[in-house]
Amino acid sequence: MARIVETATGEVERVDVDPVTLDLIENGLRNARYEMDEVLFRTALSPGIREQHDEFPLIGDPGGKMVVGQFGLSIPDFLDGFDDTVEEGDVLLTSDPYACGAAISHANDWLLVMPVFHEGRVVGWASMFGHMSDVGGKTPSSMPTDARTIYEEGVVIPPFKLYRRGVPNDDALRIILNQVRMPDWNRADLNGLVAACRTAARRVVEMCQRFGTATYLSALDALLQRNHDAMKVLLQAVFEEGRTLSFTDYICDDGVGNGPYELKLSLTRTGEKVHLDFTGSSPQAAGPINYYINENLTRMFFGIYMITVADPQILWNDGFYPLVDVTIPDGSYWKPAHPAALNGRNHGIGRVFDLFGGLLGQTNPALLNAAGFSSSPHFMYSGHYSSGERKGEWFQLYSIGFGGIPGRPLGDGPDGHSLWPSFVNIPCEYLESYYPLRIETWQTVPDTGGAGLHRGGNGVDVAYVFEEPGEIAIHDDRWLTYPWGVNGGEPGARGRKWIDRAEGAREVLPSKCHGVAVHPGDVLHFVTWGGGGWGDPLLRDPELVAREVRRGLVTQDGARRYGVVVTEDGEVDAGATETVRDQLRADRPAELPVFDMGPPVEELLARCEEETGLPAPRRPVWTAG
Repeated sequence: MARIVETATGEVERVDVDPVTLDLIENGLRNARYEMDEVLFRTALSPGIREQHDEFPLIGDPGGKMVVGQFGLSIPDFLDGFDDTVEEGDVLLTSDPYACGAAISHANDWLLVMPVFHEGRVVGWASMFGHMSDVGGKTPSSMPTDARTIYEEGVVIPPFKLYRRGVPNDDALRIILNQVRMPDWNRADLNGLVAACRTAARRVVEMCQRFGTATYLSALDALLQRNHDAMKVLLQAVFEEGRTLSFTDYICDDGVGNGPYELKLSLTRTGEKVHLDFTGSSPQAAGPINYYINENLTRMFFGIYMITVADPQILWNDGFYPLVDVTIPDGSYWKPAHPAALNGRNHGIGRVFDLFGGLLGQTNPALLNAAGFSSSPHFMYSGHYSSGERKGEWFQLYSIGFGGIPGRPLGDGPDGHSLWPSFVNIPCEYLESYYPLRIETWQTVPDTGGAGLHRGGNGVDVAYVFEEPGEIAIHDDRWLTYPWGVNGGEPGARGRKWIDRAEGAREVLPSKCHGVAVHPGDVLHFVTWGGGGWGDPLLRDPELVAREVRRGLVTQDGARRYGVVVTEDGEVDAGATETVRDQLRADRPAELPVFDMGPPVEELLARCEEETGLPAPRRPVWTAG
């Protein structure tokens, strides 16, 4: 456990903070968090961080509780595993999930933790992690889809002092950067993380100077208490005492032939507390899809759903953690034993949101969304230029794909959008300027969003035309199971990947693969999946359906899923529509299902090769170790 070295003695007495001052400090923290982002974006070199914003900031109180941030890390868990002193000017670094209690979840994430000192005492913590586009290992971008251990996934950095009392550890950094393929990228990204944390520390110290340390720390306590009080009310309003709710979803496969992996989450409220229990989930995967999640991150994800949905104006933080108990079985998909591979955990992170959506929505339709683009599929392309001025030069692309957001109580899901609120697309102009490829197509795929009163967002088809020989890698999911619909809405379409070879052959690719050779003129179609629909499709406005047909978001045949007949000139045939809708209502059950998961898993496995062109995965089993 970390030992904090402070020169100031005695406790800081807490004081009452008036509402205006509390509001000023709250917004100061919010602005500091966004300033951390901007500092990093303007410093980083890798496209994953600079262009797509694959990073997560946090500002904590003296105990490490998050008072403002996005999500995805836990300072207390990091400090519990850091066996050294922490002094003013120190900056701590790790990329080892197993050494920091899963404060991060795979070795590509480099996590910085920095104490914020003012007048000799710790008044908070600044922390940030970013996804490094390469950390070594056996494949470019360090995400081998067939990895069985974390040792195959690149350099794994134990917790250590990158800066000791303000002095950088250059020798250690040289050793680390010697293990990666793009050291200039890593160095710039790491410097950006340090600069962002120092920016946050500077803003915290400024607030301590402006308002006084006692007022600042008391304001943090008030912000944390506000979340605690809000959550206590929400839990009792939303969840029935003693009733257990459960929901199950799936990861389709683990990259080495096993799947689907069953992900189960249950919730029970007892008194003012709830218990979240992952018991019943599948065992840890042989392949690298395991999502090593700790109890605090589970609480964090739960709070995102509960607090931000109920009152998005609240500065969401960790104050409610004492109200949430968590059980995660050892050896399960959620808590694999060292040295299980972890690089493909992005599917599990996304599926957590589907699990909470399906779980919480059972008691409150206002919280019920369909299943959406609950992943962040990765596309990687690398090689050496074969001719021209750059002949022999190495190129390496890491990028995150977009898909269909689920239909929601308040409206349709966006088409071709990111799951993560801060992520943005890499512009086509950037890709074509810096990499030997051309974007032939980047468009939504009609009918891939699930039909509903509120349509699920469509997936996208991105067609990459390769101009240099190299190799590609793909990390995606939802190729076997469907993104489910709710309240009568239908599931979205599954994702697909294939290469049209320059000589005319078509090669179907699995959703998880690496080392696939490509040649000039080959075209990769990276088709992502759609979001599930929300509500009865037969209640959707026919004129809206016709407008979407004209816009290419729904086809004429797809319009019939809504019972809408659209003419060749894109107008509604009112009489035919009424007839079709009457017939569809007569042919279906009177009561529509709350969840439409698509066909049962066993049926999907039986028809897998026929429908997808890929062999069916083997069902996972528990094994010792």
